Parts: sequence; structure tokens; C-alpha cells
Amino acid sequence: MAEVVSIEEKDIAGNRQRFYVLRLLDTDHKIMVPVLNAQNIGLRKPISDKEIKEIFRILKVKEVPFDNQTWNRRYRGFMDKIKTGSVFDVAEVLRDLSRLRANKALSFGERQMLEKARGLIVKEIAVARGKSEDKVRLEIEAIFGPS
Repeated sequence: MAEVVSIEEKDIAGNRQRFYVLRLLDTDHKIMVPVLNAQNIGLRKPISDKEIKEIFRILKVKEVPFDNQTWNRRYRGFMDKIKTGSVFDVAEVLRDLSRLRANKALSFGERQMLEKARGLIVKEIAVARGKSEDKVRLEIEAIFGPS
């Protein structure tokens, strides 16, 4: 997930092109994306209040069925969800790993993925609401308890 920080014009092979300058929320790196290609790579507006409410609804689901998959199979499934780029899929990963952690120890990879999912959701909501990440993190911790 990324935030548009500016729009710049550059000459590329003799053609003047406009670029979005994006700040990746999870790493703070900056990248440039041609404005004309933005929709093809999934660039979108910040999530709406309605979408934020849906994220919190997903996070509050208490009964999450877990099968007896090995941790690495679960990990691959969670990674596939994160790669979709859908905030709702990332919210499900955050919820499922948080609920699973209450019942059993998570593998190192699962703990890292839990932190990544939490960070992505916190950053997304903070940007959309114009709030600090700390305030959003507290809201989420209230659902699952402190991490």
C-alpha cells in the first residue's frame, strides 16, 4: 500500500510524462508510477469511512474456524491474501492470525506476517482518517488486546 506524495513531470525518451510519486507505507520507500499506468497497477483512492467500518467488522468476528494445516501451508494462504492488495483480505489475515495466536504459538513467519498485516491496516486507516498511527493501533488493540 502506498500514499501519493506528489506528481512530477519528467522527460522520458523525448516525451514529457507525468508521474505519481508514491511512498510505500510499509517500508517508506518512494517510487514513481506513470499517471497513465496508475489504474493498471491498482492505484486507488484512500479507503472510505464505509470501507473502514467493514474492516472493523471483519476484525471483530470472534469465531474463526481453523483447520489443522501445517504452519507453512497456513502461511502460504495468508501470503496469497496479502498479495491481493485488498484491505479486506489483509484485515482477514490480521484477524485470523490474532485469533490463532490466542490459541497457539505462532511460527516466526506467522508472527512477522501478523505484524505486517497489522502495520498495513493501521497505516491504511491512519491515512484515510488523517489520524496518527498510534491512535489507530490502539483501536485495533482494543479488539484483540495488546500485542
